[in-house]
Amino acid sequence: MQGSDDMKPALGFPVPNWSVPPAPEGIPLKGSYAELERLDADAHAALLYRAYEGEDQVWDYLPYGPFSSSALYHRWVREAGGYPSTLFYAVRNLESGNWEGVASYLRIDPQNGSIEVGHINYSPSLQRTRAATEAMYLMMEWAFANGYRRYEWKCNALNLGSRRAAQRYGFSFEGVFRQATVIKGRNRDTAWFAIIDAEWPALKSAFEAWLAPSNFDTDGRQRERLGDLTQLVRVASDPALLPASDS
Repeated sequence: MQGSDDMKPALGFPVPNWSVPPAPEGIPLKGSYAELERLDADAHAALLYRAYEGEDQVWDYLPYGPFSSSALYHRWVREAGGYPSTLFYAVRNLESGNWEGVASYLRIDPQNGSIEVGHINYSPSLQRTRAATEAMYLMMEWAFANGYRRYEWKCNALNLGSRRAAQRYGFSFEGVFRQATVIKGRNRDTAWFAIIDAEWPALKSAFEAWLAPSNFDTDGRQRERLGDLTQLVRVASDPALLPASDS
């Protein structure tokens, strides 16, 4: 029965009036606890090196570092500005007033509405702070507000800390690509996570509820955990983390 609708192959759902979103240009992003500026060697490298100094473990799962001097890190920051389809941000913790971390957009694919967050390197002083979480929220919010359909997170499958963070932020687990790359002479299996645009409104509300001043007591302790707020939005939890280990 040629031409019958029930004989046609399954096709993806239509995306009517699709409009290609803009590539990020590095505009500053600022919230209540975090501020992001496009990473600049002269403005940020020395301050970030000071935050990382003596903390070599923060480089374990990155394809570069640690750096033995501020000059070498300055050179890397300058060169990172030329990475293809990548835009780096420096992260300032507004509670301390210091530049304490780096994150980037990468694999920026406006044509398909896909963008990834990566190169995340938070110094110990930034880790587990409201600023750390808000920085991720600000980057997500920019992407979805500008029309991206898919927001990705990928990490070394052995990096359980990164996998926990992805799940806490509401990313859904999509699988592990085995022997994906060789990093620093070692095999890397890559765990994939993503958020899609249909999930963002609920996740945005979860982030805003968690970041609200009323969610913290006078000592800065959270009343509700972000992972509890996002778990109902995730369509797939990471099996490596069962039972969930959100903080």
